[in-house]
Amino acid sequence: MKVGFIGTGIMGSRMAINLLKAEHDVTVHNRTQANAQPVLDAGATWASSPTDVVTNNDVIITMLAHPQAVRDVALGNNGFLSAMTASQIWMDCSTVNPMFAREMSQLATHKGIQYIDAPVAGSKNQAQDAQLVFFAGGDADAIAPCQPLFDAMGKGVKHVGEAGIGNALKLVINHMLATSMLAFAEGLALGESLGISTETLMNTLIGGPVVPPYLARKRTKIENGDYEVEFPLRWMQKDMQMVAETAFDTGVAMPTANLTKEIYQLASQSGYGQDDFSAIVAFLTQD
Repeated sequence: MKVGFIGTGIMGSRMAINLLKAEHDVTVHNRTQANAQPVLDAGATWASSPTDVVTNNDVIITMLAHPQAVRDVALGNNGFLSAMTASQIWMDCSTVNPMFAREMSQLATHKGIQYIDAPVAGSKNQAQDAQLVFFAGGDADAIAPCQPLFDAMGKGVKHVGEAGIGNALKLVINHMLATSMLAFAEGLALGESLGISTETLMNTLIGGPVVPPYLARKRTKIENGDYEVEFPLRWMQKDMQMVAETAFDTGVAMPTANLTKEIYQLASQSGYGQDDFSAIVAFLTQD
């Protein structure tokens, strides 16, 4: 298939390279061209503007940091949505508010364009190894033609409902990731303050019934204090902000989510924002 890809950050660059490995034609655009160089080196074609990404491509994929970035490339100067035709599909893999996804779906539908919101479960390593899982919201008739792209970038796609439901599910998952990591960090801080060694805490908690399995993959980072980024802490804080906003819109009380986002914000302000989100442990256990 011919794919236009916008957003070549930590996740997007690896997803685009996997599309190239699967022999799809890929045209890329990124706000900073230098950050797209690994994808260009892998065989992608450069587009100088979002509008140029649309030309002769079947599917336009966006993988961007936040809703405003998506709005800018879709609707701003040289926005790609105005150049799309009814024969094309827009797949947004960014994590955005469900209401924003529904707004983009309505704008696309008004032009006769099929829209899928398809945020991913997984971080840098899963993106690199084509092990992402996509939560797709939208019309099944739009999702089916994209199956070869999902196969190239990940290990599965779950059609979870109408447009916006993909991101709704992603926010639920990220809420649980953020809060469970924070609870683990606090547990370590308490245990260490009581004289329990970090090794004993790790050996007892990780793999036990009260710690999520994903934390086993973070153990080396935490033990070595090397928080090389897989999913940036500042983007987890951003996602928790969206959780809080979405909960407000739907009238759901989420006191834990609101407290969690503020603690991640404090960690970001303390210099941990560019680190992996597991660096919340370092923030809470620092002297």
